[in-house]
Amino acid sequence: MPSPNYTDVTEFILLGLTSRYELQILFFVVFLIVYVITLVGNVGMIMLISVSPQLQSPMYFFLSHLSFVDVWFSSNVTPKLLENLLSKTKTISYVGCLIQCFFFIALVHVEVYILAVMAFDRFMAICNPLIYGSKMSRTVCIRLISVPYVYGFFISLISTLWTYGLYFCGNFEVNHFYCADPPLIKIACGGIHIKEYTMIVLAGINFTYSLSVVLISYIFIVVAIFRMRSAEGRKKAFSTCGSHLTAVTMFYGTLIFMYLRRPTEESVEQGKMVAVFYTTIIPMLNPMIYSLRNKDVKEAMNKAINRSCFVK
Repeated sequence: MPSPNYTDVTEFILLGLTSRYELQILFFVVFLIVYVITLVGNVGMIMLISVSPQLQSPMYFFLSHLSFVDVWFSSNVTPKLLENLLSKTKTISYVGCLIQCFFFIALVHVEVYILAVMAFDRFMAICNPLIYGSKMSRTVCIRLISVPYVYGFFISLISTLWTYGLYFCGNFEVNHFYCADPPLIKIACGGIHIKEYTMIVLAGINFTYSLSVVLISYIFIVVAIFRMRSAEGRKKAFSTCGSHLTAVTMFYGTLIFMYLRRPTEESVEQGKMVAVFYTTIIPMLNPMIYSLRNKDVKEAMNKAINRSCFVK
C-alpha cells in the first residue's frame, strides 16, 4: 500500500453548528447571553463566598473552585465560538487548536475530581459530623483541591502530546465548534489508533474512578440520612446533596456520551450537540442550582444585596 501523503497543518476550519447565516446570527445572540450569564453567575458566586461569613465552610470553599473552573471552562470555548459565528473564515490556528485541547481536557478532569471531592466533603459532614471540623481543616481542604488541578493538567499534557502526534492528509475541516479529540481523530490519517485508544482508556479510568468516589460517598450518605431522627436534619441534608447530585448527573452524563465511544461520523455529529450542553449550558446552570436550592446561599445573597442597598 502507498504511504499516506501527510500534510503540514497551519490551521483548521471549524465547521461549527450550522452553515445557515440566519441561524448563525440567532446562535450568536443566544450564546452571548448564555456566556454573560455564566460569567456573572460564577464570578458572583465566588465573590459571595469570599465575603460572606456564613459561607466559610469547606463545602463552599470547594463550590467557589467549581465556579472558578466553570468560568475558564466556558471561556476556553465560547469566545472562539462567538467569533466564528460572525466570521466567514471560521479558522483556528494549529497551535491555537492544541492550546484549546489542552485546557479543555485539563478543566474537564479538574471539574470531575472537584465534584468527587465535594461528594467526599458531604460524606464527612453528614456521616462524621463530630469530627468534621477537625478532619476537614483549611489545610486539608487546600490539599484536597490541589490534587484535581495538578492531576488534571498533568493528564492533559500527556493527552495533548498524543493529539500532537496525529497526522493529517489535506482534510482540515473539523466537524465541531471547538477543537475536540473525536472530530480531530476522524479527519486524521496517522497516529489515530494510539490516540483513540488512550482517549477512551484515560476517559474510562478517570470517569470511573471519580464517579466511584461519588457513588460510594452517597451510599454512606443515604444510609446516614435515613438513620437521622430529625426531619429538619434530613431535609437539610437532602437539600445540600440534591444540588451536588444534579450537577454530577448533568456533567458526567454528557461527558460519558461524548468520550466513551469510538469517533464515527454519527457520534461526532451527536457529540457536537451534546457539547453545547456541557461547554455552555452547564457552567451557566451550576450557580443557579447551588443558589436556588441552598438556604445558606440565598440568605448570604439577600444580606449582600441589603448591604449594598444600605451603602447606597
